[in-house]
Amino acid sequence: MSKKKWISAALTMTMAMGMLSGAAVTVHADDVEEITWMFWDDLEATEDLITKGYKEIIDRYNTEYEGKYHVTPITTNLEEYDGKLNALIAAGQTPDCYICNPGPNMDVYVNAGAAADLTDILTNQEADWYATFTDGIFERMTYDGKIMAVPTNFAAACVYYNTEIFETAGVEVPTTYDELLAACQKIKDAGYTPISCSAGTAWCLSMVAGYLCDRQGVDLNAIASHEANWTDENCIAAGEKLKELSQYFQETAAGDSNDQATANLYNGEAAMLIQGSWAIAQINGNNPDFESKCGVFQFPGIEGANDPNRMIVKTDNLLMSSTTEHQDAVVALMKMFTDETAQKYTAEVGGKFPIIKNIEIDYDAAPAQLKYVQDIMANATGTFGFYNESLVSVEAGDCFDNAMVDIFLGNQTPEEAFQTVQTFYEDNVWE
Repeated sequence: MSKKKWISAALTMTMAMGMLSGAAVTVHADDVEEITWMFWDDLEATEDLITKGYKEIIDRYNTEYEGKYHVTPITTNLEEYDGKLNALIAAGQTPDCYICNPGPNMDVYVNAGAAADLTDILTNQEADWYATFTDGIFERMTYDGKIMAVPTNFAAACVYYNTEIFETAGVEVPTTYDELLAACQKIKDAGYTPISCSAGTAWCLSMVAGYLCDRQGVDLNAIASHEANWTDENCIAAGEKLKELSQYFQETAAGDSNDQATANLYNGEAAMLIQGSWAIAQINGNNPDFESKCGVFQFPGIEGANDPNRMIVKTDNLLMSSTTEHQDAVVALMKMFTDETAQKYTAEVGGKFPIIKNIEIDYDAAPAQLKYVQDIMANATGTFGFYNESLVSVEAGDCFDNAMVDIFLGNQTPEEAFQTVQTFYEDNVWE
């Protein structure tokens, strides 16, 4: 049995045990239907503008449906989110609605039966709602023809940079990997940290590695079907470039969190940050004055290698508990996350892309960075997901992430690190 199947089976078993010990927490007061919603940030303490928008949705929901429905948020931080959600599911206290990343992270909950099938709700009961979504947006949320989640926003990974540091260092926006290296050296010589990156949050480092792999022509579908290997020359070349580029990270990169790495950019300590466009809300929320000096460019291509205009993209998604007794209340909440008010906020304040069509966005009011990202996406020739969300299982993604950290730390050479991933696939995937 593969580890992916083992985790799903284990979660299914713990769910069943939890259901025997008690159903999800539900409170009935004066006929008000109580639901819970779980999220990976603190709605009260945050400066992140997307999170602030989510708080507005929760408050709006509780006001609009007062006397009928009421939602109570369950919040934690990103690093602890999956563990706490799994514990609630195992205890039979699955939140009525919860947020989830796409790919193998969602696979676990779908395969374990922890997520409700939304197909009939979306395409039959709420067909008018379904028709508002951007065409194709449900592709990564569909399993065997069943829609298992609703997206709330759409983001693309880019390079954010301090235009003042670039000007001081005499640096132009790089369009190739070699130009990026040359820019980093000039910025370093000018006395600044060229790139801020969190290797302490492995997915941040592996996002850089994912771009390097894709630019080198690594084909994940070919690897999944074992028509290609993790030990192929293009993978090793990507690992070598990751090691080469990482010499320009901040000295504390190994221990810095994603929040710390992002702060290094908006506090003026680093020239560049490679991150998803959700960082716009974090940057502008914490330092509004930085918006005017924050430029954006796409991750550079590698000369003579793969298409340089492919972009890493992802959605944040809402799942409904398969055991909720309050489907109508959850659907009402999901609809509020995707209505015009919420989606205009997503773009015009938060700086992420809306997931509904026929919506007018005032880009003059929106964060300047969003227009830059939109211009980049207009020229994109294709998209792909985060590597740790695009491999065959959560464990495969973790293996890749950890291997990239080992390259960064010098614990393994690129050859050794990719052999580690290759061995994992030989033992767990290529059966």
